[in-house]
Amino acid sequence: MAPDYDALVREVAGRIKADLGRLTPVMTTMFADTIPEFRHDDEVRRLMVASTESNLTAILDMLTLAIGLDDITVPPAAAEYARRFAQHDLSLEALLRAYRLGEHMFVQWTITLLGELAPPTGPALAAAARIAELVNGYIDQIIEGLIDIYGAERRRWDARTDAARAAQVRAVLDTEELDLASAEQMLSTSLRGWHQFVLLWTPPGTADPGTALRAGIQALATISARAPLTVDVDEHTRWVWLASAGRPALDVARLAREVRATPALSMAVGDPATGLAGFRQSFHDAQRARAVAVAARSRGVLAYADVALAGLLADDVTRVQAWAARVLGGLMGTDETAARLRDTVRVFLDSRGSYTDAAARLHVHKNTVHYRVRKAEEVLGYPLTEHRLDIEVALLACAQLGLPRS
Repeated sequence: MAPDYDALVREVAGRIKADLGRLTPVMTTMFADTIPEFRHDDEVRRLMVASTESNLTAILDMLTLAIGLDDITVPPAAAEYARRFAQHDLSLEALLRAYRLGEHMFVQWTITLLGELAPPTGPALAAAARIAELVNGYIDQIIEGLIDIYGAERRRWDARTDAARAAQVRAVLDTEELDLASAEQMLSTSLRGWHQFVLLWTPPGTADPGTALRAGIQALATISARAPLTVDVDEHTRWVWLASAGRPALDVARLAREVRATPALSMAVGDPATGLAGFRQSFHDAQRARAVAVAARSRGVLAYADVALAGLLADDVTRVQAWAARVLGGLMGTDETAARLRDTVRVFLDSRGSYTDAAARLHVHKNTVHYRVRKAEEVLGYPLTEHRLDIEVALLACAQLGLPRS
């Protein structure tokens, strides 16, 4: 004869099952609030909800249908969610922590229901103990399976050759007619959240480019607090892709400070953007920033946001220099005096014509700015108020593209 608490276990499980539509969002919200790795984009969040619901359903079936633990397997949605965790290099510990938190919440639900049902103390305690035992056994068994699934996916992901990964990323970047689903299948990851590309490179002749590139990737991982996807393009070049559910806030200034310790390393940072179009846009932004850095022969970290206009001009520096020379005339000299006048006029115009603000930014006296501006107008042959836009663009091109060149 079955123990007298079995009916009570089934009653509690039945009530939870009837309320599953409300309780599942409660649990998934708790995961997202408690564990940063669970703050996903909409697509992966739907998979997380499906994983949670499939586990809850399996537990309730076990409690009501007397299914043995030996017959329990990882639900397909839960297995796929674990694979997504591995693909994004999210920690296995965070995934397993969610299962333990979910176990605790489920047991609390059953205790609350037992209190509402108000059975005799003996059966209530026995039912609570039985539910806790079965749920704990289920979680233990599922976790064993998840560890295997996560590890296998991580090994599969890491085993992909660098050349194959680079080819797949290039195909997604360059094939405009490729739709979102096909692109995600090709990369085995979601492209619906936020993306930010960073291009890393060392100049030819660098003694140990691999060490410098690894240092840069480590700096990115530390500052962004996530493990980036890296693509080895060649011995001197890496593409790094940061993916996240929310808009990334990469601290470029801090990154620049970190990179100073590796003088051979340069980085170009694209703007963050969303979806497949954003994946491509951020990459092309980073390419433009790199083109500016190469044209200016500069090193260190350069963000596209700081050189967007120059990035549009970097494809034909010779023509840009010729145009700037027509606009600036004698200010395009290669001597130190001309360079100082260009810098002063650029800062003065950027300060909206304020001599005081320009002097503060240039760390000189206000009268010095007055003198240099008048001198620049003499060289130009007309006041700065004429052709102001052309002058500003030409000066910006000079500053960011390293012009003029001898």
